[in-house]
Amino acid sequence: MDLTTGIIALALGLVVGFLIAKLLEKGKAARTVESAKKEAATILKNAASEGESLKKDKIYQAKEKFLELKAEHEKVINNKDKKITETEKRIRDKESQVSGEISRNKKLNAQLETKLQDLEKRKTIYERRQEEVEKLHKNQIEQLEVISGLSAEDARGQLLESLKETAKSDAMAYLQDSLEEAKLSAQQEAKKIIVNTIQRIGTEEAVENCVSVFNLESDDVKGRIIGREGRNIRALEAATGVEIIVDDTPEAIILSCFDSVRREVARLSLHKLVTDGRIHPARIEEIVRKTEKQIEQEILEVGKRTVIDLGIHGLHSELIRLVGRMKYRSSYGQNLLQHSREVAKLCGVMAAELGLNPKIAKRAGLLHDIGKVPNSETELETPHAILGMQWAEKYGEKPEVCNAIGAHHDEIEMNTLIAPVVQVCDAISGARPGARRQVLDSYIQRLKDLEEIAFGFGGVQKAYAIQAGRELRVMVESEKVSDEKAAQLSFEISQKIQTDMTYPGQVKVTVIRETRAVHVAK
Repeated sequence: MDLTTGIIALALGLVVGFLIAKLLEKGKAARTVESAKKEAATILKNAASEGESLKKDKIYQAKEKFLELKAEHEKVINNKDKKITETEKRIRDKESQVSGEISRNKKLNAQLETKLQDLEKRKTIYERRQEEVEKLHKNQIEQLEVISGLSAEDARGQLLESLKETAKSDAMAYLQDSLEEAKLSAQQEAKKIIVNTIQRIGTEEAVENCVSVFNLESDDVKGRIIGREGRNIRALEAATGVEIIVDDTPEAIILSCFDSVRREVARLSLHKLVTDGRIHPARIEEIVRKTEKQIEQEILEVGKRTVIDLGIHGLHSELIRLVGRMKYRSSYGQNLLQHSREVAKLCGVMAAELGLNPKIAKRAGLLHDIGKVPNSETELETPHAILGMQWAEKYGEKPEVCNAIGAHHDEIEMNTLIAPVVQVCDAISGARPGARRQVLDSYIQRLKDLEEIAFGFGGVQKAYAIQAGRELRVMVESEKVSDEKAAQLSFEISQKIQTDMTYPGQVKVTVIRETRAVHVAK
């Protein structure tokens, strides 16, 4: 019984415990569901709140964007209105200005009409008075003719003859007295001054040739200078205008050109090309351009050294450059710079002997032949004395220097005592035995004339007289001259040479037209 009761009690306890656990679990589940419901409600409430806040933010941002766009639009409209207002104001100002100009023009036209009418009246009065004066003059002449018994022409002739005889006799007497007085001292003094001046000046006799010899280390270099099918030598001749003669002369090339500047450019360019070793048309053109700049710098240095040696100060830089260019020019075979230096020294000594200013005399003597180195072909038409005087005036030289330059070949009247001194010293320098050669100068002038004829035609870019004037090589611009026109141009130039010049033998005219296409790879 006790065991049964225990079992029953245990079973009842298990049932009661199970029931209690169920009840507890059910209550917990109910609380969990309730908690979940509350949490869900809270989440929904928060979501609604956040959505409302986000909605408000978006609406606020949209309003701000709208206001910003509206402000920008208003700003643009205001700027346009402002510009329109300014434009209208300018138009009104211009209209008022035009109206003012029109009114002023009307006033001026009215004044001009008035003055023209007044002028016509004065002209009429003047013509009437002129007629009256002529009548009175004619009446006076007739009365004088009646009184004297001679016509006006006879009386004028007798008066002129009388005056001529009187003036001639007075002039002859004065001239005779002056000559007698001058002969006593002038000739002896002049000879003394000239001889002393010549003895105190010693210069070299310089004769410029038309060829230069370029020495080579070996004959193998000749082939590289000539290039494939002669392209290198043609490019060099076209760039410098110098005829390059490659013959059997061992280790030497001859450069032929009447212009010594071109010849020097060609010589220096060849030296650089041979030293560098890279010889091709593009390199040749580059080296020639650099050499021309180098020659210009050297010309300036020569001019500076010359004026320093002679003690001449304050000379304009352009005149110094012209003095340097004289190194590469010759006059009748005499180097122009050496001639000018010699004349400057002679002028300085002679001016000192005569009691004149030797510095001004030196200056005029150095600059007297700068007109022989013109910068362009058009300046060749002006006599070199006049051109030199114009340059001296342009660059601020004193009037006595300018007059001495312009008058040393009697192109203008001599106004100062320096002018005859420069003229005499120029003649002394040129008259020295061996100083000049007339033949060379005429030959060089003929070559220059050949080139000038070519430049007289349109489209000509460069022109070089080569082979001692037997060939004229003309380079034309490909954009202006076609192949057909090039042939016609060659014929016209040859006809012009045949008509205007006198020359021995024949002159071959070669017109070269070259087209280049250049693109840059990037």
